Amino acid sequence: MTATSQPAIEVAGVSRWYGNVVAVNDVTFSVQPGVTGLLGPNGAGKSTLLHMMAGFLRPSSGEVRILGESTWGRPDLYRRVGIVLEREAVYGGLTGYESVRVNARLHGLDNPHEAAMRAIELVDLGAAKDRRTGTYSKGMKQRIKIAAALVHDPAVLLLDEPFNGADPRQRLHLMDLLRQMAREGRAVMFSSHILEEMERLGDGVLVIVAGRLAASGDFRAIRRLMTDRPHEFLVESSDNRVLAQALLGDTAVSGASIEGDRLTVRTDDFTRFTEQLPRIAQAARVTVIGLSPLDESLESVFEYLVSR
Repeated sequence: MTATSQPAIEVAGVSRWYGNVVAVNDVTFSVQPGVTGLLGPNGAGKSTLLHMMAGFLRPSSGEVRILGESTWGRPDLYRRVGIVLEREAVYGGLTGYESVRVNARLHGLDNPHEAAMRAIELVDLGAAKDRRTGTYSKGMKQRIKIAAALVHDPAVLLLDEPFNGADPRQRLHLMDLLRQMAREGRAVMFSSHILEEMERLGDGVLVIVAGRLAASGDFRAIRRLMTDRPHEFLVESSDNRVLAQALLGDTAVSGASIEGDRLTVRTDDFTRFTEQLPRIAQAARVTVIGLSPLDESLESVFEYLVSR
């Protein structure tokens, strides 16, 4: 696998419709090497978008390029791309080793046995490699699919719900594996309905709502740009009551409440509040010990975008 200077994935003005139903509507973005999460509710168009990236669906308009080449009608591109679909599709009569080795042979690798063993060890299935995949749990089937997708050392990975059925230990192992692949210069695009996984793993996020790209980038930066929705902060200080009273005199603060030793501040102007807080605290002779956003999780971003 060799790194490239061009975007790993480019989606340019892409739409896909089925009769009168628009599944993806004029989506444009580019992805560099690293881990990028694809987030959206059921029916938002995530799988359709991934299928177009994988070259399984032809865009109704626009173009999808991977490593500078159009994905539609280019089966040779699969030499450089690894794909894991959400559907639980494995050949139950083959062992895990046989399943991965078949993929290695299809890619024309010089040593399919060695490549298969390496990929199986990467997903921590060495102990079960000689069992038929029909006896595997859902999480094991997902991991053997990932091994088959990695066997040819692709530069780009497209993964649809890659952690489905995996237990917590397996999830952590796969997340470490994908992070390592990104560090080695690969581009990893994955979808997940589990927001914690997206938040912990993705370098960036693409939010798809009703077939459109609602937001892209670092989810914390996206949240800060939402100036038309109030933000909440937990403030720790040497005197919460005095600080709350002082803050309520500023136009950026729309509310403040004290519960025990917790001071929660609500603001309609993120930038002004973060700029004014140190000045207001200093004028009130209060020391600010800590400042934590209460609504900066990926879940809060997602809920806001869906409700717009």
